[in-house]
Amino acid sequence: MTFLGYAYRFMSNFVFLALVYLSLNFLEKYEHRVVVAVLVLVYAGMHAASALRSFHFFQRIERLEGEARRLATAAAEGPNATAARKQIVTDVAALRYAGEMKSYIDLLFLALVILLCIAKIVAK
Repeated sequence: MTFLGYAYRFMSNFVFLALVYLSLNFLEKYEHRVVVAVLVLVYAGMHAASALRSFHFFQRIERLEGEARRLATAAAEGPNATAARKQIVTDVAALRYAGEMKSYIDLLFLALVILLCIAKIVAK
């Protein structure tokens, strides 16, 4: 299921990149192209800031994972409770990793979109 999530994120970002590329190439007037490129730059910049902010969130989750592991080993409530906590921490770690990978995919395509927009603004 995680690979399906990666594929969906890759395809949706690729479609966005293709739409930006095609829309900037089919606009003939320089002024119209610049307006569209600046609007896409603003959108991509806000989306990139959100993706970068999510890395701070993932870092906090990673700290909580370490603390939960430490507390699970220190608590002596029995083998069933410890196994359940370890499973929860493992599941959270897997979800955090998947979220980080999706954020990396987003940042890659957003960087490509930003470079494309800057190239279309600079090239007359």
